Amino acid sequence: AGSKLREVFDKINNLLSGKTVQTEGQPVSVTQHPQGLEFVCYKLAEKFVKHGEGEVSFHHDSAFPIAVVLSGIWELHPRVGDIFLAHLHKKCPYSVPFYPARKEGTSMEEYQRMLGYEVHDSKVEEQDHFLKRMSGMIRLYAAIIQLRWPYGNKQGAHPHGLSYGWRWLAQMLNLEPLADVTAMLLLDFLEVCGNAMMKQYGIQFWKTMFFIQKSYIPRIEAVTSSGQMGCLSRLKNFMQKCLQAKEIPLPKGILTPSFWRT
Repeated sequence: AGSKLREVFDKINNLLSGKTVQTEGQPVSVTQHPQGLEFVCYKLAEKFVKHGEGEVSFHHDSAFPIAVVLSGIWELHPRVGDIFLAHLHKKCPYSVPFYPARKEGTSMEEYQRMLGYEVHDSKVEEQDHFLKRMSGMIRLYAAIIQLRWPYGNKQGAHPHGLSYGWRWLAQMLNLEPLADVTAMLLLDFLEVCGNAMMKQYGIQFWKTMFFIQKSYIPRIEAVTSSGQMGCLSRLKNFMQKCLQAKEIPLPKGILTPSFWRT
């Protein structure tokens, strides 16, 4: 509910503003320790990224309430946004976007970690699980860039708005595609903020969509084996529907004005 989200936002904002808040029956304030504020910013940013790779990866709709709170906090406390991006880029290099190359002397285990895989006791996580986590984090990022906290001061610009999404998409299309990963990330990104980008960039956006369909999807196909076609097929279907309808649908779970009255 909108009222519940406001409570969450106010509590985080009060904590970061140096006020005392109650948590688990204890009064807590960042002024209790010289590094209190820095610690809270760090842990909070880390927590938001964990929501992306956990909550959002399983429940796509949850990207929007989480993102709108972070967007508002970022506006008032830029340090949280900076640290959030640092955590996000480390956990999901594709959010830069960046495909790390394996350098000489780097072990396979270390390289897999650089690519975003979780490695425990030399065991690498399953590909499906890895893709799900990356998908959740990109969906959260795509939600953040288009949302503003509705009760904030709208005078300034969004601290990390749609222009960053445009940059991400352009840089993504300048990279050589990877099997599985590239198709999934493009689909996630366009499903979540394609509608907002269509409204913001109009004809330039549609030129990019045509480029993806005509030039970039064939390049993804060239590196995709027959067993990895799932994400690519979904991306092709999505592109075809959007280009035929000349419309990108609103994302499922977007927060409507009526949500804030709940």
